[in-house]
Amino acid sequence: MRNDLQGLEISHDELQKLTNLPVNEELLIITNPLNRLAKTYIQKLKSSEGATVVFMGLSTFVFVYIFFEITIKFFMTWITIPSWILLILLSLWVGGLTQTILYFIWKSRSKLVKKNMTKSLQILLNEVNRYNTVIKVININDQIEEAGNPEVVIKKREGVIKALKLTKSDLVRALKTERILRENKNFILSNTELFVNNLATLTAMQVNEQATEHGRLLNEALQIALDVQHEMKKLQTQR
Repeated sequence: MRNDLQGLEISHDELQKLTNLPVNEELLIITNPLNRLAKTYIQKLKSSEGATVVFMGLSTFVFVYIFFEITIKFFMTWITIPSWILLILLSLWVGGLTQTILYFIWKSRSKLVKKNMTKSLQILLNEVNRYNTVIKVININDQIEEAGNPEVVIKKREGVIKALKLTKSDLVRALKTERILRENKNFILSNTELFVNNLATLTAMQVNEQATEHGRLLNEALQIALDVQHEMKKLQTQR
């Protein structure tokens, strides 16, 4: 990735920090890191380090097996099945237990996100995905250009990068605004009159900047405030 794209993408960790929610979190499958480890091992086998990798791998396996064998003989003398079968069964059990625990952790965090998800937050998350997609497209385009295809060069690149920086700034601002309103909703419900001026200020900012590209995302912040005000009115009428 070129230097001017570095740091523009809104990372998964950054998004979770901005929203204070485990958003876009995927279930960790324990076989995935094992598959990556196996691929890395195979690649090293094909390199000049092949002999060293084989030696280290076999040494580790033998050490683990001997340690397990000694443990069984000294502390679990009542076990009669072969130690290698027991080692396989134990590995499968530990793997299954670990995956089950990971699933329940993921499920709990997903419920937390669902409970706190608002319409405005969902809109902003979709905008973040679109924004990150643009970054990835530009990066792929750069790779195609570097492969010997100068005709795909991005014209007025500086302007594009500047626009992306403005977009990220506005997305971050909108996400922070949404979090503040969401986490203080109960207080806002009981002090609605205190926030009238703030909404008026945001409306004025919208009028002044509605003709600009980054004003579009500023309007998103306004929409968040208006959505919360709408929700407040709905809740008040239900009392």
